[in-house]
Amino acid sequence: MVKGNIRDASLEEAKKWGNAAFMNEGLVLTDRIADAPIPTDPTRMNFILMALCKKGRAQYSIDTREQTVKPGDLLFISERHIVDNYMASPDFECLCIMVSTEFYHGFVQNVKNVSSLLIFSMNNPVVPLTPREIQVYSNYYHTIREKMSDHQHHYRTDLVKSLLLAMFYDMSNVIWRVEQRGTKTQTRADAIFAQFIRLLEENFRQERRVGWYAEQLFITPKYLSEVVKQVSKRTPNEWIDNYVMLEVRVLLKNTTKSIKEITEELNFPNQSFLGKYFKERMGVSPSEYRKD
Repeated sequence: MVKGNIRDASLEEAKKWGNAAFMNEGLVLTDRIADAPIPTDPTRMNFILMALCKKGRAQYSIDTREQTVKPGDLLFISERHIVDNYMASPDFECLCIMVSTEFYHGFVQNVKNVSSLLIFSMNNPVVPLTPREIQVYSNYYHTIREKMSDHQHHYRTDLVKSLLLAMFYDMSNVIWRVEQRGTKTQTRADAIFAQFIRLLEENFRQERRVGWYAEQLFITPKYLSEVVKQVSKRTPNEWIDNYVMLEVRVLLKNTTKSIKEITEELNFPNQSFLGKYFKERMGVSPSEYRKD
């Protein structure tokens, strides 16, 4: 159990780190993480962080699990996980990309992609890259940073999102490589969480009851909730909402389906129910979101 007061780290703070480039939509890049203030308390990350270590070393713990980063390592920290006991050498350098969950959902193409990187990061918070993978990540970092700085580009945001999506697929190849190796021992909690996510990906359009998922896994809803919260720092209902909301947003933005058709496709009782569900989470109605 993490001791002491837990502080929250936000992207707003990261914008002030040395040599940071940022987009207010929810993206920050920096190559001088050593300039970031060293937290003295356990810190909950309220964004997704991906960083390639170029020089030096660092040590820290994620949810009490000790991690060491050295040159050539790619580190992942998912939103809501707690970092503590951070120490870094004076020459520690990383190419850091920090993304809000909302911005991440804005460039992924389907719900399966939302969870794959985040689940992988829980089990593999630090991954040694091959020389080619190091070059690929570095190229993306510098290209994205260059495009972020071009404020005269009419399609700047869409261009950056497209580059991030392309980088995501290249980094997904790293996930595939590591998973083929298959040397990590999976705990029962990890296995249950992975099974829950697979079930969710296949059934969220029809089923949004935690009890139904627990029944498929032959465990109680209470135990499922405890395990999911322990592994991912989110409740099953939050995961279900994330999947449903992302699908609604994708259908609104990327298809010509009517709100009535979306209501039927996602098994909502009626359009009014969908409208209320969406507005409670997004602050606008489905039709307003589509027009924006």
